[in-house]
Amino acid sequence: MKNLFTTFLFFLFISNANAQIDIIHPPNWWVGFENQNLQLLAKGNNISEFKVEIDYQGVEIKKIYKADSPNYLFIDLNISNSTLPGIFKIKFKRGLKELTHNYKLENRRNASQQNEGFDSSDVIYLITPDRFANGDYSNDIIKGLKENKIDRKDNYVRHGGDIIGVTKNINYIKDMGFTSIWLNPVLINDMKEGSYHGYATTDYYTPDPRFGSMDDYLDFSEKASKNGIKLIKDIILNHCGLFHWWMDDLPFNDWLNYQEIYLKSNDETIEKNTVYSNHKRSTIQDIYAAEVDYRGMLDGWFVPTMPDLNQRNRFMAEYLIQNSIWWIETLNLSGIRQDTYPYAEKEFLSDWAGRIMKEYPKFNIVGEEWSYNPIRIAYWQDGNNNKDGYKSNLKSTMDFAMQKAISEGILEEENWNTGLIKIYENLANDFYYSDPKSLLIFNDNHDMSRIYTQMKEDVSKTKMAVSLMLTLPRIPQILYGTEILMEDSAKPGDHGLIRTDFPGGWKNDKSNAFTGKNLEDSQLEMQNYLKTLLNFRKNSKAIHEGETLHYAPKDGIYLLSRKYKDEIVIYIVNKNNKPVNLDTDRFVEINAVGKIFTDIQTEKRYKWNGKIQIKNNSSIILSNK
Repeated sequence: MKNLFTTFLFFLFISNANAQIDIIHPPNWWVGFENQNLQLLAKGNNISEFKVEIDYQGVEIKKIYKADSPNYLFIDLNISNSTLPGIFKIKFKRGLKELTHNYKLENRRNASQQNEGFDSSDVIYLITPDRFANGDYSNDIIKGLKENKIDRKDNYVRHGGDIIGVTKNINYIKDMGFTSIWLNPVLINDMKEGSYHGYATTDYYTPDPRFGSMDDYLDFSEKASKNGIKLIKDIILNHCGLFHWWMDDLPFNDWLNYQEIYLKSNDETIEKNTVYSNHKRSTIQDIYAAEVDYRGMLDGWFVPTMPDLNQRNRFMAEYLIQNSIWWIETLNLSGIRQDTYPYAEKEFLSDWAGRIMKEYPKFNIVGEEWSYNPIRIAYWQDGNNNKDGYKSNLKSTMDFAMQKAISEGILEEENWNTGLIKIYENLANDFYYSDPKSLLIFNDNHDMSRIYTQMKEDVSKTKMAVSLMLTLPRIPQILYGTEILMEDSAKPGDHGLIRTDFPGGWKNDKSNAFTGKNLEDSQLEMQNYLKTLLNFRKNSKAIHEGETLHYAPKDGIYLLSRKYKDEIVIYIVNKNNKPVNLDTDRFVEINAVGKIFTDIQTEKRYKWNGKIQIKNNSSIILSNK
């Protein structure tokens, strides 16, 4: 009997000695949220065998859930309005063993400390951090991570750009006239290759150390805010990286879509076994869609290295929602750009956006719906009268339809159904959008060929496209390097080439776009052109929120005006190979007769009366202020 008792104590000691708490997510929280509920994910060896206790005034354990894996607990808490900030102990007890975790509650930022969400008064600068500037060479290679290589000659390997590199160049971004920064994801991507782009997250709460520390991220947020620049975070709800920490021990049997296939695969067979999305995005709205096609769109994986998350699992859904709120509060974000929007469960997306907007009414979220069909784009915007009754809670969507129309409209020969008429007719579709000025417009982004390449490396046409985009009733986004005519002409559309290094971001770069050193004349010209336009736009109420009036293209001329009170801005493009004496009589509805306008680039003055000469193959923006 004595030996049996000794053996029992021995095994109890060994079992308790191996017990530990590996992860508590979210790692901290705040008091004062509208939603008083908080769900903690706790991970540790056989943690499901432990009882949980919390003794802190205002914090109550509502329910504890065991997962399919014995190494997880999900703990529902209620944090009352009277709860004070502080640190409380979460006690995990089993027999004689007790594990303790200190958990911190903080005060939320008050309303005056929160940034306004981005809107049509902003211009967003989109940056791929690995390719913008290397501010800290000591973090280029981090021991223990799966990809430990720097090679700037390889477009699909890390180049060393980081958060500090962006922070050091805040003044350049501000002086150019940008008011918001959207960084491609900077959370850790501990993948074997291709980790530079950031879209294969392996821990939703940890910045990639090759991009910098959490302190670097916080410092960037603070300096951006002090310079009047809003911060937009790129978030991925549809998938994670194959080497995410939970992939070795998934909490539930339905944590992933097609999880059973993943569990039966290894490194050699996973590519062959993967069930891919059919990418039939139209099935989301299609009232005739077959269920097999609908689920095939949502459940399939993008690639074998990006497991598809199952947001129908309510614990997964809550984890993702709380993670987004955690980053908003931590970084004082102004907005989120949500990747691959239609690929996640739409009911979950509505809950996700709704929860965020309830806590942050000033906030903005833009969803990526890569469609050239305005009806599909409009479906996702809050306030749209959807036949199925779907309410998205999403303020903004990405206007791929207008992006395509601008590119084709500027580039194509003029005819009854080609050229500028595509821009005119696409803008005419604004009647269908619940809030067209909240759509995100762009000429290009990190996933598509650069605008200078789209325009066949024609500077004049590039200016036409960019200036029109910045004049429309939209929220404009510009990809880093557009201001110096960066291109991908050697292999149009190649992602690694699109995301070329910004010159001057590395020591010993021959040219430096931050200072203008050794830039070509055409690059300096474009940089100055865009800087002038952006800084003009920054102060133009007519462009921010004015009424829009446009005229059907005629003889290779398209005119659009924006008006707010007594401020009038007029955009004119002339695609003809010769100058045109434009008769202003046709445009009487602008109510500009006799007013003096200034070309914002040349400062040349015009009296709006009779005829105005417009240079060949050019665009012009006129302002009466």
